[in-house]
Amino acid sequence: MSFTTKELFKLWGHVAAHSFGGPAGQIAVIHKLVVEDKKIVSEEKFLNALNFCMLLPGPEAQQLATYMGWLMSKWRGGIIAGGLFILPGFLSILALSYIYVLFNDIKIVSGLFYGVKPAITAIVFAALIKIAKKSLNDRFLYFTALVAFISLFFFKLSFPLVIILAGFLGIIFGKSENTSSVDSETSKPSLQSTSKTVLVWSLIWFTPIILTLVIFGKNSNLHEVNIFFSKMSLVTFGGAYAALSYVAQQAVETYGWLQSTEMLDGLALAESTPGPLIQVVQYVGFMGGYRLSDGMNPYLSAFIASTLTTWMTFAPCFLFIFTLAPYIEYIRGKKILTNALKSISAAVVGVILNLSLWFLLNTVFKDFNTIDGYGFHFQIPYLISVDYYALIILLVSLLLQFAFQKSLFKILGVGILLGILKTLL
Repeated sequence: MSFTTKELFKLWGHVAAHSFGGPAGQIAVIHKLVVEDKKIVSEEKFLNALNFCMLLPGPEAQQLATYMGWLMSKWRGGIIAGGLFILPGFLSILALSYIYVLFNDIKIVSGLFYGVKPAITAIVFAALIKIAKKSLNDRFLYFTALVAFISLFFFKLSFPLVIILAGFLGIIFGKSENTSSVDSETSKPSLQSTSKTVLVWSLIWFTPIILTLVIFGKNSNLHEVNIFFSKMSLVTFGGAYAALSYVAQQAVETYGWLQSTEMLDGLALAESTPGPLIQVVQYVGFMGGYRLSDGMNPYLSAFIASTLTTWMTFAPCFLFIFTLAPYIEYIRGKKILTNALKSISAAVVGVILNLSLWFLLNTVFKDFNTIDGYGFHFQIPYLISVDYYALIILLVSLLLQFAFQKSLFKILGVGILLGILKTLL
């Protein structure tokens, strides 16, 4: 299937406009578009790509979008899909960051997005049910999904560890099946092609680092921004929140870019805008450039730091996908790994259930009690902290999703409208 540049922009622009709700919501949006509505890839290919993206450092939903774009039209499709996925969040956080430093209040702006979270929750659970029905077809796979969920929700094990263990369980205990359903055989990528990809995208990643070093010097704040967020992009396993705890500590205590209360404001800001949640680091970089401008205009320094942070965070994602996706597609057709991939797909159901439940609880409840001991680490909501208005929006959204089968756009529209009404009241 061939896609024009115009078609790619239209399709992935649609995804970008609806990329609220964190990774679970974003994965649900991508799944609905490329698997259910457009039928661009099969369920098998989609889950295979999602399994792979779960293993990588960085935002899995953005990498999944890049992977899907690459399947559609190689580099061109991947750049458009991955780039558009980032763009709305980048522009939103940039604008809200300026509003924040100018007026020091983002409550009114955040209120406009209040209704999005409950609406996305309904969409997430619909996607979870559809993926589970197609991925879990025997007791072993149900067991794998359950173990993955318990490991993540109650013990806070890392995503990559859970996925890798699931793969080994599949190899050892999985049932052998006929693999004739594999979409197509893919030839092994050439070393020359791989080397070219690594060289080009490494240059794209490191060019801003070299430029800031030459122009501003190794002791400049902008160079520190580049180095820090480049390192961060390589160690952000386990989802955005695992990475943000490290970023917050370093940004507040080591670099003095912002205060702890401002970090919480930034997290609220990122949760209410489209794009990957990890994009909150753009706000961190913005505040760092604004506070430590090295004699430059602080608003200009903030813009440059914000842009550099985004570049350092996401450039490695394109490098990983464009380099490794051809090998993943090649491996996908090999019978020896079928059981491992089926088991990983089951574990991904547990991963999405964990994300979905976390998102649901944090949408409907305001306060939590942390259980920490004997290997456990999870949160139980205080029932008295329930947000009844958010719960109402959630119930309305679930009704629209499951009883009336309304479209994604209509469900989000109703949620946003109800959220705005609450703000006005």
